Amino acid sequence: MYAIGAPNMPLTQQLKLKYENLWRRMVFHPFVVEMGDGTLPPEKFKRYFLQDYVFVRDLVSMTSMGMAKAPDLDSASRLHAFLTGILDPENDLFMRAFDELGASEEEYSSASASPTTRGFGDFLVRTGLEGDFADVLTVLYVTEGTYLDWGTRLLTEGKRPENPIYREWIDIHGPDVLGDLVGWMGRFLDGADLSARHDRIDELFHTALRYEDLFWQAAYDGDAWNDD
Repeated sequence: MYAIGAPNMPLTQQLKLKYENLWRRMVFHPFVVEMGDGTLPPEKFKRYFLQDYVFVRDLVSMTSMGMAKAPDLDSASRLHAFLTGILDPENDLFMRAFDELGASEEEYSSASASPTTRGFGDFLVRTGLEGDFADVLTVLYVTEGTYLDWGTRLLTEGKRPENPIYREWIDIHGPDVLGDLVGWMGRFLDGADLSARHDRIDELFHTALRYEDLFWQAAYDGDAWNDD
């Protein structure tokens, strides 16, 4: 059994073990469970999807800045492929889902960031601006790795909800879509010499994971500015 911080333990595994409870809470969040079971009320998924549509703009911005800081063409190409997946098939899913969920073009095009979405997006953009390639990859490893884990879990458990949008959202976060990307990011981070920046990588990993958990919770319970 590895101990946290053991020198022979890969960095990503150290961090996943250190924040195991938070990672698991995100992967097994009631929102995910209900989506897989098909019992998630459509209005809750609509609330989440509108915010995710806003959030993706900042995810694209950070990833684009990460591409510019890539150490080689292969690394840049992998992030480019990820961006292509967001900008093409996933955007098409957004449009079809909004139609299915009864969200008008005016509603989704004018959607504004909730406090959680704004905070998460600002964190992404700042990471892209101020961080290096490993910083960007650390955050992406959390955003895509947690989604891969819950998507893989639901597919392995044979969860095929009746709602076609729920099914497709599960499918595009399974191993056939995200497995290679997350695996490569993990190998890159584990193989890089980041010992001198361990605290910084730890902070980014932990902060991204906290925001992912908050994002689910905001979608589940609602999230608005409190002006009282």
